[in-house]
Amino acid sequence: MSMMSDFKAFAMKGNVIDLAVGFILGGAFGKIVSSLVGDVIMPPIGFILGKVDFTSLFISLSGTHYPSLAAAKAAGAPTIAYGVFINTVIDFLIVAFAMFILVQQIERLTRKPPPPSVPTIKQCPFCLSDIPIAATKCAHCTAELKAAA
Repeated sequence: MSMMSDFKAFAMKGNVIDLAVGFILGGAFGKIVSSLVGDVIMPPIGFILGKVDFTSLFISLSGTHYPSLAAAKAAGAPTIAYGVFINTVIDFLIVAFAMFILVQQIERLTRKPPPPSVPTIKQCPFCLSDIPIAATKCAHCTAELKAAA
């Protein structure tokens, strides 16, 4: 029974719940980015580069020519699907940049202000020279000063 209660305490900690929510949102965000790359970003780039569909770019290692990546995979031919790899790299770069921006903004919002500076010097009221804050006698004009509080 103790192990079950320990597990319940662990599972209900805020960090574990936050991690689970983050994991689920990250998966959904990954799907959005994949759709953004595959359906919005890459088609115009492929069009500009001569009507190239990046997901259909592949090299057949069997030496046989196949009309599409799907046909090569259906035939069981070994392939290097470098177009899909390009899409995946762009997916990663967008997710990494979005996470960078998110972490940067969170750090900016949670940054603590620097502690107030404590003065280490004061001015002598007689000769206006800078002297240590704890001084009881001015080193420049030898005037007697009030003791530091």
